[in-house]
Amino acid sequence: MDYAESQRSWGKHAPSILMVAALHLALGYALVNGLGRKVIEIVKAPLETKIIEEIKKPPPDVPPPPPPKLAPPPPPFIPAPEINIQAPVQMAPTITAAPAVTPPPAAAPAPPAPPAPVQPAIRKEYKASFRVEPTYPRQAISAGVTGKVIAWVRVAPNGSVLDVQIRESTNRIFDREVIRALSQWKFNPEPVGFIGEYEIVFNLKD
Repeated sequence: MDYAESQRSWGKHAPSILMVAALHLALGYALVNGLGRKVIEIVKAPLETKIIEEIKKPPPDVPPPPPPKLAPPPPPFIPAPEINIQAPVQMAPTITAAPAVTPPPAAAPAPPAPPAPVQPAIRKEYKASFRVEPTYPRQAISAGVTGKVIAWVRVAPNGSVLDVQIRESTNRIFDREVIRALSQWKFNPEPVGFIGEYEIVFNLKD
């Protein structure tokens, strides 16, 4: 009898077949009695998970670093005492020298004096080409005052009157009228101007 036929023998496989049949019967009984539903409910129950932190071991005690070595401070600087030794003062011989006599500066020549202004010739009672006679002031008439005025008339080369100056006056009440009248006089033109002197008499007629 060979090996293949010995393996096909029913008596040799009977225990295994009976065990499988018993397992199927137990599984069918469990399904009929609701054991499978209970297993599913147990599986459906929420599962609680907890995270357990790892306990860290404390670090080993590290000894503190040794203190730094401080160099000793340098000794304080003490300056050496200053010793002033005065040298003997030698008096230099005084030499007196006669002061040099400086000659006085030569006087600068005086600038030439400006030429004296040429005084125009004074003509007394020179005839004018146009005259305006002074009028008797009303104040003098009411007061019955008489008087005399001597005036200078400065005449330009073209014959116009430049200025009238009162040289003498017996009463200032006549001065304004004399200046007003003589300022309007006209003279014949000449190469050089002149000054005319005029005497004006104010006298009340009876």
